[in-house]
Amino acid sequence: MSANDALHIAVLGGDGIGPEVMAPALDVLRKIEAPAGLKFRFTEAPAGAGHYKETGKSMPESTIRLCEEADAILLGACGLPSVRYPDNTEIAPQIELRFIFDLYAGVRPARLIPGVPSPIVGADQRGIDLVVIRESTEGLFASMGKGVVTHEDARETMVITRKTSERLFEFSFRLAERRRARGKPGMLTCVDKANVFKAFAFFRGIFDEIAKRHPDVRADHLYIDATAAALVKRPWDFDVMVMENMFGDIVSDITASLIGGLGMAPSADIGDKYAVFQPCHGTAPDIMGRGKANPTGMILSAAMMLDWLADKHGIESAAEASETIERAVDQVYAGGIKPMEFGGNNGTADVAKAVLAAL
Repeated sequence: MSANDALHIAVLGGDGIGPEVMAPALDVLRKIEAPAGLKFRFTEAPAGAGHYKETGKSMPESTIRLCEEADAILLGACGLPSVRYPDNTEIAPQIELRFIFDLYAGVRPARLIPGVPSPIVGADQRGIDLVVIRESTEGLFASMGKGVVTHEDARETMVITRKTSERLFEFSFRLAERRRARGKPGMLTCVDKANVFKAFAFFRGIFDEIAKRHPDVRADHLYIDATAAALVKRPWDFDVMVMENMFGDIVSDITASLIGGLGMAPSADIGDKYAVFQPCHGTAPDIMGRGKANPTGMILSAAMMLDWLADKHGIESAAEASETIERAVDQVYAGGIKPMEFGGNNGTADVAKAVLAAL
């Protein structure tokens, strides 16, 4: 693909504040389009609890076909507490898309932006800049919808396969190498519980095999409990971490909390061919329609999308556009903008307007 071709982006606004934060992200992409020499074609489609309530499906087949045909997928937050499947589980197209398109690598960056408060003492001086890579199709989540519940007990099964683990670790080492080339430490930590569970010992063994192919990356291991303790004491010691699905679900929320909260945290679910980009936060129905949602996580997810498209298609200007968006966000927060979750009074429109002005 050349930079003169239009990049087709599937846009799934989702539920609650999902559409509210999606709109500024699309405005940012439109703003960066011409200066970067890029062209975008956005196609919107339904997905989420609202669609399920109306039709009995979380996504129509047309949405899945659109995602299959698009160059990338932008997804707003999905799900509502009041709308559930008959088994009382949440409507979660974001999880369904991972399985449909084999998006095995959940990428959750956590970078403390200047001017954003962190609960960790000294973080503003030491800095936080790490990436959690969460395996997204196996682990404990492989039991989703398949667990067995009786009157006496409930059982879910964790699944870890060699095929997916090898792809996950290759992806993780390549990411660490790319970060090293950009001046980061280039260190990869395998987070597991290999001292207790055979499945995690298997996981760690495959990690060690793949590590031999990447001698320039410093590879190590850490148990999940020790990782959690270290993250809330010395988060600046970490660079890239890779882990099983459920561990990654929990750890990525911890790391988001270290950089100002879920409203600041972007994410991606990436496979060999497809990728979905969305903020880490939920649908926040309590503030829906009130203009209070922080769009930063969604805007930074769009920047992640550009970086992935650059890597996939070799479009250097897309990578530069991604960095430009990140710098604009940094400038806005360093300048003193304060979203409502930080105790400020800057709403969705304020943050969006400031980022567009910085661009």
